Amino acid sequence: MTQSPRPDGGRAALAGFVTNRLGRNAPRPTALRAPEKGGDPSVQDFASLPGYRELRLQRSAAELIGLDNPFFHVHETKAGATTRIAGRSFVNFSSYDYLGLNGHPRISDAAREAITQFGTSSSASRVVAGERPGHISLEKALAAHYQTEACVVMVSGHATNVTTIGALLEAGDVIFHDALIHNSIVTGAQLSGAQRRSFAHNDLDALESLLQATRHEHRRALIVIEGLYSMDGDAPDLAGFIALKERYNAWLMVDDAHGLGVLGRSGAGLFEHAGIDPKRVDIWMGTFSKTLSACGGYICGASTLIEYLKCTAGGFVYSVGMSPPLAAAAEAALEVMHEEPDRVERLRQNGALFLACAKKRGLDTGTSMGLAVIPVIVGDSLKSVTLSDRLYKRGINVQPIIHPAVPERASRLRFFMTSEHTPEQIRETVAAVAEELAAIEKGGSLIEQLLAKRS
Repeated sequence: MTQSPRPDGGRAALAGFVTNRLGRNAPRPTALRAPEKGGDPSVQDFASLPGYRELRLQRSAAELIGLDNPFFHVHETKAGATTRIAGRSFVNFSSYDYLGLNGHPRISDAAREAITQFGTSSSASRVVAGERPGHISLEKALAAHYQTEACVVMVSGHATNVTTIGALLEAGDVIFHDALIHNSIVTGAQLSGAQRRSFAHNDLDALESLLQATRHEHRRALIVIEGLYSMDGDAPDLAGFIALKERYNAWLMVDDAHGLGVLGRSGAGLFEHAGIDPKRVDIWMGTFSKTLSACGGYICGASTLIEYLKCTAGGFVYSVGMSPPLAAAAEAALEVMHEEPDRVERLRQNGALFLACAKKRGLDTGTSMGLAVIPVIVGDSLKSVTLSDRLYKRGINVQPIIHPAVPERASRLRFFMTSEHTPEQIRETVAAVAEELAAIEKGGSLIEQLLAKRS
């Protein structure tokens, strides 16, 4: 039987929030011994999982203070610069559709044609019987974009990182990654069995110190960075990372998921932004769910690398081939991006306007360059959720990013910009953020107030 949360669960969650904020972390639960034969059957109940109990307490806390769940909203139309939720129209800042290509007639037509010819599924692993012309065509187009010898596309962006790193490295190897790297990189590193060492965000000196101290202890080494960091909206010094990988005999992998379509004057990605020959990077990774308006991931690099992954990476060998309409849509989106650079310029102008307005209002945007990703750092999870809720009531859809996704002091709202936002939408949104945040802060500590009321 599913256990109900305690009546005081909401208050306990709020109290725990306070102690965590003040640095007095609650003790971790004591590990339970394995039950004797025929022991307590309740441990097999999924509701007994510690993580589930914590989730229920968090939901109780939100209900206690009258906050709606900001996640899992059902969008009733294509979600771009605007959207519709529960019959209401919203200005939308929670979409990866950076260049407004999702639903573009040419891209939708390409997907429809692929459905007519191949159906909606590849129906098998590409190794077995799932290979389709669209896979090969898309891979050639991406390899040409990154000026690499070859490319492989997979059905999931997250799985692309996990399976690639898991296939390339093993015990005795080492992975150096930025402290703010995506979960998929960390998961792949754990799967590989290699040593994992993180360095301070975008800190070349910190990485070099690690390389000097430990590179000689390992056989192969991989350095992993992102093109545009999806939480902070900043980019690394690519030339500096290339110099270190060459000096210390390591591979360099760039996750350009949020960089393609955003970085560089034509949106080519991090290499264009940095003015670097892309062939100097060993592994280019990206996803189709952002600029390219589809779903899945890709790896571009040397033909030997791609051949190896196609034969050994579990996420490719044992997974169905990419859906034919998605492959066709992604290739068409890449073509439109190349042919319509004005979309990239509009995105750049919109990001610059948002950043300038936010700074004028005294909002903390961290290290964002003002391109596709701009955070407004609030520094308190409850304030972040409350601010998101208040903006939602004003017709603005933007998600809070809270602990543990980011440190508590870095809790924020994350704004995704698109080329299709209007200057009026941007100015009005920034004004609303500043007004609501000021109102929240004027009211003092929400947590202490609520605890006092219920004492």
